[in-house]
Amino acid sequence: MFSYRHAFHAGNHADVLKHAILVQILDYFNRKDAPYWVIDTHAGAGLYALDGEWAGQSGEVVDGLDRLLGAPRPPELVARYLRAVQDFNPDGVASRYPGSPALALHALRPHDKLRLFELHPTEIEVLESTLRQLGTSRRQVSIAREDGFGGLKRLLPPPTRRGIVLIDPSYEDKQDYRHTLQAVRDGLERFASGCFAVWYPLVQRVQAHEMARALERLPVEWLHATLTVRKPSADGLGLHGSGMFVINPPWTLHEELRAALPWLEKTLAQDEHARHTLQTHAAAGSPAGASPAGKPARPSRPAEGRAPRAATRPAPAQKRSPGRK
Repeated sequence: MFSYRHAFHAGNHADVLKHAILVQILDYFNRKDAPYWVIDTHAGAGLYALDGEWAGQSGEVVDGLDRLLGAPRPPELVARYLRAVQDFNPDGVASRYPGSPALALHALRPHDKLRLFELHPTEIEVLESTLRQLGTSRRQVSIAREDGFGGLKRLLPPPTRRGIVLIDPSYEDKQDYRHTLQAVRDGLERFASGCFAVWYPLVQRVQAHEMARALERLPVEWLHATLTVRKPSADGLGLHGSGMFVINPPWTLHEELRAALPWLEKTLAQDEHARHTLQTHAAAGSPAGASPAGKPARPSRPAEGRAPRAATRPAPAQKRSPGRK
């Protein structure tokens, strides 16, 4: 039950997509003075050492964050994400990777709240230690050692009536797809105006495709972005891409992703099968302009040809700058 440790995957291509979108949503919420809550159903450890044992075993950061560092002309959505990562690495070396809790805490104002769920016994100990190191206030941040799917219900709606709910389980258990869909449905009944961000893996499992289709049938305003970096493996194992499904998204998110996804596809491509899609849908009765023509947008066309590979990752002893100089 507790085999999954996100440190193995910290900073990979899926983290890049998820956290770039999360940072954009947080930035948008901060445009208003009104307080809001961030709820993370599967918080993880919060902060990861990229030069540590866990991340070093997989080396997935090489084909994720490392490819972005120093890449020319990143779009604003990516540049904002890189600035957030840089803030956790003030010495100019990208040795620490901030997970969703750290990125959220970094963005929150004093009157905003962060509510975290984590069930893995080791992850929650590291998470608690991380939050202490970051000097968090118990009044602003709380951690529940329980299943986020069940615990989410009692927190909705938040007292502020403004909030972001991030749902990103590991999906190692096939039931997570069903639990995620049910959590979204239950959450919308309690908090219809909330921003729900669902991350999911692109893997050769029918449950992943069924969940995405079921989310697209919800009668709400949504945005659905996917990023594929390589051809699925012949044995059906491994992560060849990921998706983010955002309900009640910031109105600015679509245009930022239109600019960012082609760049991310080119920069993160591992072979000629890399591609991306971007779709939106406006709920019935939504004001004009909420989504193009009030209909799902056509998926963005993938770039033609094979995207060039980025430069080889520096040796561990060399410095990786977390932002462009």
